[in-house]
Amino acid sequence: MLEGNRVSRISVRGFAVASATAVTTVGAVVGVAAGGEQGSSDPMEAAAADSTLLADIPAGQQAVAQTASLSQQADVQSTAADAEAKKSAEEAARKQAAKDAKAKKVQAEKEAAEVKLAKEREEAAKKKLEASRSAARDASSFTQQASYTVAQVQAIARQMVPADQFQCFSNIVNHESTWNYRAENPSSGAYGLVQALPGTKMASAGADWRTNPATQIKWGLGYMNDRYGSPCGAWSFWQANNYY
Repeated sequence: MLEGNRVSRISVRGFAVASATAVTTVGAVVGVAAGGEQGSSDPMEAAAADSTLLADIPAGQQAVAQTASLSQQADVQSTAADAEAKKSAEEAARKQAAKDAKAKKVQAEKEAAEVKLAKEREEAAKKKLEASRSAARDASSFTQQASYTVAQVQAIARQMVPADQFQCFSNIVNHESTWNYRAENPSSGAYGLVQALPGTKMASAGADWRTNPATQIKWGLGYMNDRYGSPCGAWSFWQANNYY
C-alpha cells in the first residue's frame, strides 16, 4: 500500500507540471483539503505546497481532470476542422458556380450566333428570290394573240417564272391543265393553266384572264408565291395533298 501511494504521488507531480488545467483544478481541491490556509505570499512556497499536496489527491480525480482537458482540446480541434471543411466547401461551390456561369455564357453566345446566321441566310434567300422575280417579264410585255400553242405558252412561262422555279411551276401546270390555257373543270368551275377556283379570281391580274395565258401565269405565280413562298413550295404541298 505504501509503495503504491508513493508511485501515485510521483505521477501526480509529473502531471501537475504537464497540465495547467489539471493543476488548477487540483489546487482548488487541495485548498479545501488543507483547511483553506491563506496568507502565504511567496509564490515558490505556494507552488511547493501545491506540488506536495497533489500527492494526497486520489488517482481517480486525477484521471477525471486529465480526461476533461483532453476532451476540451478535442472539441477545439473538431471545431477548427469543421470551419476549415466549411470554408473548403464554400470555395468549391464558388468555383463551380463561376464555371457554370461561364459555360452558360458560351452556350448563349453560340445560340445567338446560330440565330443570327439563320436570319442572314433567310434574308439572302429572300433577296435572291426577289431579284429573280424582278428579272422576270411581266404579262403586259407580251403581245396578245388569238390563240397559243403549248410550246408558245411554255415559252411565255419561261420568261415570267424565275429559272430556279420553272420546273416546279411546270409540274403543277402539267397536272392541273396539261398547259391548256382554256382548260375548264365543268364540276368545280376551275379554269385555266393553274385551274384557279373560281376562274374569276384571275381577273385581279387582268381582264383578259380567259384568253391570255400570260395573265393566267402572272396570277398563278403570284398565288404560289403568296401562299407557299414559291412555285417549289406549292409543288411540295401538291405532292403531299394532290392539290395546292
